Amino acid sequence: MAKQPMLKFVSVDREMPEKRDANVRNKDFGEIYAEYADQKAKEQSARCSQCGVPYCQSHCPLHNNIPDWLRLTATGRLQEAYEVSQATNTFPEICGRICPQDRLCEGNCVIEQSGHGTVTIGAVEKYITDTAWEEGWVKPIAPVEERRESVGIIGAGPGGLAAADMLRRAGVQVTVYDRYDRAGGLLTYGIPGFKLEKPIVMRRNEQLEAGGVRFRLNCNVGEDLSFDEIRAQHDAVIIATGVYKSRDLGGPGAGADGIVKALDYLTASNRASNFGDTVEAFESGTLNAKGKNVVVIGGGDTAMDCVRTAIRQGAKSVKCLYRRDRANMPGSQREVQNAEEEGVVFEWLTAPKGFKGEPVNAVVVQKMRLGAPDATGRQTPEIIEGSDYEEPADLVIKALGFEPEELPTLWGQPELEVTRWGTIKAEFTSGRTAMEGVYAIGDIVRGASLVVWAIRDGRDCAEAVLSDLATRGSAVAAE
Repeated sequence: MAKQPMLKFVSVDREMPEKRDANVRNKDFGEIYAEYADQKAKEQSARCSQCGVPYCQSHCPLHNNIPDWLRLTATGRLQEAYEVSQATNTFPEICGRICPQDRLCEGNCVIEQSGHGTVTIGAVEKYITDTAWEEGWVKPIAPVEERRESVGIIGAGPGGLAAADMLRRAGVQVTVYDRYDRAGGLLTYGIPGFKLEKPIVMRRNEQLEAGGVRFRLNCNVGEDLSFDEIRAQHDAVIIATGVYKSRDLGGPGAGADGIVKALDYLTASNRASNFGDTVEAFESGTLNAKGKNVVVIGGGDTAMDCVRTAIRQGAKSVKCLYRRDRANMPGSQREVQNAEEEGVVFEWLTAPKGFKGEPVNAVVVQKMRLGAPDATGRQTPEIIEGSDYEEPADLVIKALGFEPEELPTLWGQPELEVTRWGTIKAEFTSGRTAMEGVYAIGDIVRGASLVVWAIRDGRDCAEAVLSDLATRGSAVAAE
């Protein structure tokens, strides 16, 4: 009888790829985890219990066939593992790096619940696809047959690119419009290199372009090109702009120089540190933490990106203010741990009350406590009166989340329906809007969310577009 290749969790401990020493990695923007060696990837994949109801798969927004590609990896069938992984995920090497696995697949691993330590799903996923690129298994898109139909996609982030990939594979002509000079959206300019090195994103962009996806970059819809013009050029339009408008911060002194938006700060850093671009605001020090006391306000993944970036830029000190406690913060706990190792100090149960100086030199901080739960079940932060103190700060970064821009106004499309939160009203799964032939996906529909959900939306929408184009073609043929 053949030896059982799986269920090794009882004899093999969980082991992540080696993590670079904090005192070394906090000085550069290289990724912090090494790659698995082949034998280690097989060993860790073999820990999977191959359970009858794979919670890892059901809690993955893409419903990736995780047990299947873990088994294929464990048995040395790596090219097949890649093909299974790619079948449900357009960008597995990106998800393997930046998905909050501790909240999704790994956080729901059955053997984790039984105390054996989760299978290292994300690290194996990254290893599979990185190997696929190295071995030449990742090929440019080559449709079996070209189609006449054309789709315009506004936004070159993960949702838009996922939709572009699926549509091109079906032979549809695709043009992606984006305001930036490089495709990728937040993958390119929002997420720091220590989590996602930029050549990883650029090679996917190049693969899409080699497969026939046309990119029209430095194109600001509503200014350089109207929405009506785009709509007139295509059989369908997908809006995948994401949400880029930063939530603001009030209080005395909130308009002082030295108080900046998280996305402005991260974009400047990515341009300067990862692409070598000349960024005036970075060179002048406006968006550079070097030698400064830095305070980041917020508790999500964007805040984690900011604090860890500031450390790498050579900040004098980096502190993160968050109004709830550690257990209630929205950011990944893995990211918090990495940040602490690298020298970030977290001030839990604190919130800014105001700012002093012009330019800013201090944050007036008020201490908080957690009170009764709100409608969502989370405890509501309450101010502790008389607890104010001042935190020195030469650079304050606002990482309070993002809101949608007012697209109907910006694009002159009052009939483009939005919700009370400003997100576009779109049909669940398909992304269809009330406008004929117009779809919307990702954060511009959901609000600020995860990359993996944007990929899911892009893939689902592409299927709906293909179905609608086929239905429309049949109707025209019958006339």
